[in-house]
Amino acid sequence: MNEVKNYKVADFSSIPSQPCPCGETKRAFLEDPEQTASIHIVTISEKNRVYYHKKMTEIYYVLEENRILEIDHDKVKLKKGTSVLIKPGCWHRAIGNLTLINVPIPAFDINDEWFD
Repeated sequence: MNEVKNYKVADFSSIPSQPCPCGETKRAFLEDPEQTASIHIVTISEKNRVYYHKKMTEIYYVLEENRILEIDHDKVKLKKGTSVLIKPGCWHRAIGNLTLINVPIPAFDINDEWFD
């Protein structure tokens, strides 16, 4: 019997890092047919640029102390353990280096990154 499981497990230690406009990322659950959500570990570099999404909402969970996120022209101080909800149309970028967990809803779509 070939039962379809109603869950998935991701081992980030076996997921290769890949370049992204922010720096480097590891992404899980992109292959889910429903595209409900995905989860990423993102290492943002100093050279990231401001951007937004038209469809995706993102939830950030900050993994480092004393960082700054620019969100719709506001500079928000972040500490380890802070979470940020970023809705579609919200311009955002990190100021300096930042490591975080990102949960895009629906799942991440590379065609929904806008820099205009």
